[in-house]
Amino acid sequence: MRTDRGWRRFYAAGWLASAGVAVVAGLQWRAYVREVESRAEEAERTRDEVARRRAVEERLRIARELHDSLTHSISVIKVQAGVAAHLARKNGEQPSDALLAIEEAAGEAVRELRSTLDVLRRDEDLNASGLDRVPALVERVRSSGLPTTLSVRGEVRALPTEVDQAAYRVVQEALTNASRHAVDATASVEIVYGRGSLTVRVEDDGRGSRPSAVPGYGLIGMRERVTAIGGRLRAEPGDDGGFSVHAELPVAAS
Repeated sequence: MRTDRGWRRFYAAGWLASAGVAVVAGLQWRAYVREVESRAEEAERTRDEVARRRAVEERLRIARELHDSLTHSISVIKVQAGVAAHLARKNGEQPSDALLAIEEAAGEAVRELRSTLDVLRRDEDLNASGLDRVPALVERVRSSGLPTTLSVRGEVRALPTEVDQAAYRVVQEALTNASRHAVDATASVEIVYGRGSLTVRVEDDGRGSRPSAVPGYGLIGMRERVTAIGGRLRAEPGDDGGFSVHAELPVAAS
């Protein structure tokens, strides 16, 4: 009997010791897992910080390159156009519409470039172009020699920043292409505020349009802007000549 009780006590002590070892092992395993997770999170944060720092450095590099290469050249164009207009007035002549359009377009380009440089130097885009600047854009295109009409339909309302900017860039690029490549043409801009979308149409009749000798990246950039926010873009020649740009941008219904 004493021997049986001794063995039972021995077994009980063994099970107790095993349970204690299991508890200690479990606690150590949990501590190890927490440490591994902590190290993984720290490594993830470090990678994110490195990526953000590199992105900031790249934006600053691009900003410096743009400032050094483009801002000066465009400013010179604006100054020269202004001097030419001033000399024409001084000689009792009226500056040509083309010269005034060059001066105004150069000034606008300088403002937009500076706005872009500001965006590159910070995370938020506070001074970007939006649809509120389309009337001024259309007026500049008219003064450059391309008769252009503008119509706005639907309830005009505030738009998300990315939609507002993308819509303006679509109009700007489409009118720029029409001014460059269409001869004896007229253009039309239509902006439609729908319940869940914004539609932008820019068309020209393009009689006698001339193709560009060097293909540009305007349409590619336009498409990238639109698709990046979930929209759709169709840019194609018209059946009777000319060119048509049709963009549909998603807007959450209020």
